Amino acid sequence: MTTEAPTQQDLVRAAARNLLDPQGRELAAQVEWWTLPELEAGDGWGPWPVAVLGQGPPVLLLHGFDSSFLEFRRLAPLLAGGAQLFIPDLFGFGFCPRPAGGDYSPSGVLRHLEALVAAIQQRNPAPLGLIGASMGGSVAVELARRLPEQVTRLLLLAPAGLTGRPMPLPPLLDGLGVRFLALPGVRRGLCRTAFADPEASVGAAELEIASLHLQSPDWGEALRRFARSGGFAGCGAPLPEQPIQVLWGADDRILRAPQKKAALALLGGRVRELEACGHLPHLDQAATVAATWFSPV
Repeated sequence: MTTEAPTQQDLVRAAARNLLDPQGRELAAQVEWWTLPELEAGDGWGPWPVAVLGQGPPVLLLHGFDSSFLEFRRLAPLLAGGAQLFIPDLFGFGFCPRPAGGDYSPSGVLRHLEALVAAIQQRNPAPLGLIGASMGGSVAVELARRLPEQVTRLLLLAPAGLTGRPMPLPPLLDGLGVRFLALPGVRRGLCRTAFADPEASVGAAELEIASLHLQSPDWGEALRRFARSGGFAGCGAPLPEQPIQVLWGADDRILRAPQKKAALALLGGRVRELEACGHLPHLDQAATVAATWFSPV
């Protein structure tokens, strides 16, 4: 007798019941599964997970590389009192469906988001704010350039990929990289490196959330194809015309010093550096991030 592997929806439903982190459970319970008619229909396509909560102007929150909507579990409750939040998993990441014919490149990620924005506007037609963390910062910049009429402002949290150039991984290396990322010791090390104070911040609850989405069907294949595309890089110039605020942890140990220096040169006075904060301001200092969003630009 064989047991079928859990689907993405199974994983999210189980997370809403069983996650060690109570804020993670609460956010998983807010996930809706959307149909996006603009995307090609076919085997393995949709529905798409989007956590929806709060009331007010719409805000789209975009997570980082090899992560999920759960990344915003601490920030979401602080924003929901003054904004309607839409927190998807980026195409190819988190608990998204991964169709065999999917385009797991930056263009595929952005095509999914454009369809998602169209669906958001049907629910809440007010101008849309964007919050992007790490790689999600580059995704937010690209999306703002594509949708100048819909997007009103951006908040970038330790944005990755604004400078440099795409570096596609060749065959074999892409698969080795994916297997490496799946190792429990590697997941634990990356999780600890992302926080300013890993001894205080990283325990079983954090490690569970950092790895849960790896159980999604075809996680490795989609990530391998994204790596072969070169991913998001060199996305910053020219910066979009909308107002941009940037928060960056002084103790960011994920982005190398040359990467951060180049990004700071591009962003200039838009950047505010946070003490006692690592690569994840929305986890290390969620209250500061929320206060920044609600402050006048």
